[in-house]
Amino acid sequence: GFVVGHAGLYQALAMFAVAYFIIGMTVLSVCAIATNGALDAGGAYYMISRALGPEFGGSIGIMFFLANVCGSALYVLGLVEAVVDSFGIPPGQEGGTGVHVLPQSYWYELLYGTVLLALCLLVCLVGASIYAKATFLIFLIVAAVLGTILVSFFATRPLKVPIHLPRFNGTETDNGFFTGFSLDTLRDNLGGGYAVDYTTGQMMSFSSVFAVMFNGCTGIMAGSNMSGDLKRPSYSIPRGTISAVLFTYLVYNLLAFLMCATCNRILLQKDYGFLRDISIFPPLVTVGIYAATLSAAMSNLIGASRILYALARDDLFGRALALAKKTSASGNPVMAVIISWLVVQVVLFSGKLNTIASVVTTFFLLVYATVNLACLALEWASAPNFRPTFRYFTWHTCLLGIAGCCVMMFLISPVSASASLGFLLLLLLALHYLSPSSTWGYISQALIFHQVRKYLLMLDVRKDHVKFWRPQMLLMVQNPRGSSRLIDFVNDLKKSGLYVLGHVELQDLDMLPSDPLQPQQDSWLSLVDKLNVKAFVSLTLAPSVRHGVRQLLFTSGLGGMRPNTLVLGFYDDEAPQDGLARHPAFTSAREEVPLGFPPLRAPTTPKLLSAREYVGIVADALKMLRNVLLARQLESLDKAWELRRAASPPPTIHVWPVNLLRPDSARYADTCSLFLLQMACVLNMARAWRRASLRLFLCVEAGTMPHAQEEKLRQLLKDLRIQAQIQLVPWDAITRLHWQTCRGPPGGPAEEEEEEEGVVNFPTNTTQVSDEYVCAANKLVLEQSPAPAVRFLYLPRPPADTSLYPLYLHQLELLTRGLGPTVLVHGVSAVTSTQL
Repeated sequence: GFVVGHAGLYQALAMFAVAYFIIGMTVLSVCAIATNGALDAGGAYYMISRALGPEFGGSIGIMFFLANVCGSALYVLGLVEAVVDSFGIPPGQEGGTGVHVLPQSYWYELLYGTVLLALCLLVCLVGASIYAKATFLIFLIVAAVLGTILVSFFATRPLKVPIHLPRFNGTETDNGFFTGFSLDTLRDNLGGGYAVDYTTGQMMSFSSVFAVMFNGCTGIMAGSNMSGDLKRPSYSIPRGTISAVLFTYLVYNLLAFLMCATCNRILLQKDYGFLRDISIFPPLVTVGIYAATLSAAMSNLIGASRILYALARDDLFGRALALAKKTSASGNPVMAVIISWLVVQVVLFSGKLNTIASVVTTFFLLVYATVNLACLALEWASAPNFRPTFRYFTWHTCLLGIAGCCVMMFLISPVSASASLGFLLLLLLALHYLSPSSTWGYISQALIFHQVRKYLLMLDVRKDHVKFWRPQMLLMVQNPRGSSRLIDFVNDLKKSGLYVLGHVELQDLDMLPSDPLQPQQDSWLSLVDKLNVKAFVSLTLAPSVRHGVRQLLFTSGLGGMRPNTLVLGFYDDEAPQDGLARHPAFTSAREEVPLGFPPLRAPTTPKLLSAREYVGIVADALKMLRNVLLARQLESLDKAWELRRAASPPPTIHVWPVNLLRPDSARYADTCSLFLLQMACVLNMARAWRRASLRLFLCVEAGTMPHAQEEKLRQLLKDLRIQAQIQLVPWDAITRLHWQTCRGPPGGPAEEEEEEEGVVNFPTNTTQVSDEYVCAANKLVLEQSPAPAVRFLYLPRPPADTSLYPLYLHQLELLTRGLGPTVLVHGVSAVTSTQL
């Protein structure tokens, strides 16, 4: 009557259509999730948490708990209104007469609400079985009352109904009319006629009336809230919920039409209990109203307790809800019921039904939207295990349900909707950072997989362009205990590219009962989390390290995301140091280093690979057109100290883009030199290294016009948008050592032979460059002050003759000896661009 009296028949039918459209879409989602596996206690909370993860589940669980608590209070207040209408002393009278014996005031009505709520509490404390019996009895009573009301519309003769409305200065008296079926009455009630609600004194509107009406439709979750108490929830919830929705929709529309055709607007607007006046048996209507509101109040109270119990059992809020876990001998969560009762009691202080209606409606709409979101996410994730037996839904119905809920939330009360969303966001953030990890499975992982697979298929390597090149690193790690700072350093070098930590386990699978890498995977992933690096982990079994690196270079990555750069630690005789135990990720948090990593190799223990095999790995990578970085003494790089020190000037990065082992070919613009420049620039672009400055060293000889060379290099840096200081370094004394041991002057047959090959080859270099020259070059690099945080040097290509591999490695060791953190770089692909 309240809805029809204010909104009229057309708008009332529209409200029912909108409400039931939203509810219908949500019911389809509920049925789909409910029939996709075993349900436990918690209803909608259980569905959402197991689908969307603990953050969404926990936050929506709290919202749904509050929605049920406020709903229970709302129905208790509705029952109090009905009781006071029937038995309250009329305003202005000193004492009661007949049945009108109950005093009316805020505190008296609060007392009546408390008594009625205590009755609900007693039923819920006994358990779900007595609640089920009580609700079935109430269902029979309500069905009987509904039958008499429908008969009354036809059987009752037209009558005048006196109405007494309380006012601050007395009582207003008016007359409403039951006209029987009348075309004039129907015509008068077709349109809207919003007026002041006599219980709150507020002017009604479409949104405020819809908010009150929608609370009569929120019982769709009553069945799913009892999911933990049902014998076959997957069978009962879809059938019970769908039949309830269809039944109530038909009844609401039928009642709306009958009221519009038989009752004038004054009666509908100013006497919400008018059905008693027109009924053929008035006391039965009163009993029906009491039964319906009592049933709804109990349903919401027991639903709230089951949600609270499920939240407590999942330990999402730790000790805060520990008390709610306690149950009786029969399994009834009595403490959750008592806590829910206390919260409902607090809400009763609001006093009037329509005051909290918009808040309750907003909460329920938010929960319904999230149920639809959960079903939509499961459908879009296309996981093979999502195969509900209920198939009458699509992602379109889920999306329509979400849109309908969100639109109606803001139409009803923009303030309540915004506050609810803000509260939900706060809960989400709190649970994200504070709640323990769950084993339920995360729908976000399934959705990410689905999207990543789709975009990886779209990532076409044939469309690669040098403008959008980025380093994609494969860092080989023998033992993370001795490589923590190198792992951190390469993380700064990747520039949003792919980063893979590779490890080779020297074992033969034929000789093993199972894969030994699976137990190690968790330790490596835990390491990645603790070091806070954005890296994947790729482990492999191989008979030798070289074969293992080949495997990883061939197989790491997927589609267009494959490593283009191999990073190796340097091969020397230095004893490895356990940097992981001293890493801030473990020292500051007082956490242990992840288990699964063996102790570091003792200095006397032989290495897992020989010098020849190490250089062979470099040669293999270059043959496979991978860039190569060799990192020496990176474990001595204290990045935090280097980059935070307040001393002036700021830390520097020294760049030597000339092949120091090939002084007769000191070119600065070949592919390898440009790649070296690019890597130094990428490091400087990393957030942690922006304070550092690049210093580029130009090696010049007398009589070679150094200023022209400097200007040419400066122009190159300008074209490449690289900001760096250029420092001229005379190296006549160094090159003189080279020519003294060389067979001939520059331009001789040896050089011409190499130039024809088009690459910087090494065979003749090994015979031309002496250890004395290499030591002098090392000293030249070392003398440049101030000492940098890290140096980038040109890495020559390994010799074609494998017998020269040990000599090649020996000269690299001499070149980088005592330089501190140093990266030797060899690039094989064009990586710089001067185009837009």
